[in-house]
Amino acid sequence: MNNNAKFPVQLTDFAARKVKFFIENEIINSDLHLKLRVYIIGGGCGGFQYGFVLDDKISSDDCIIENNGATLVIDPMSLQYLFGGIIDYYEGLEGARFVVINPNAKNTCSCGSSFSV
Repeated sequence: MNNNAKFPVQLTDFAARKVKFFIENEIINSDLHLKLRVYIIGGGCGGFQYGFVLDDKISSDDCIIENNGATLVIDPMSLQYLFGGIIDYYEGLEGARFVVINPNAKNTCSCGSSFSV
């Protein structure tokens, strides 16, 4: 597990507060220690798609970053596509969602949920 303070992906303060809010509302079993896992999968209109899930597991090769008591977890395969990125949270007329500001994306779809490199 890499817990480097100079982690190459940032979790904004607002996104960290939202992670904590969702976790507090999700926990049924107090033994769970949920974290926000961000991952990349093939698909979407851009070729790759962002995924977000609250997860209670961390693999030995996962990278983690913490901000204001919230933990972000990224697997090594996904990290290569997110390097230098920022995970934020957006609330607007279209709804609310986690967003990725990804400097590696050459093209993104109009909703921002998929990209190509």
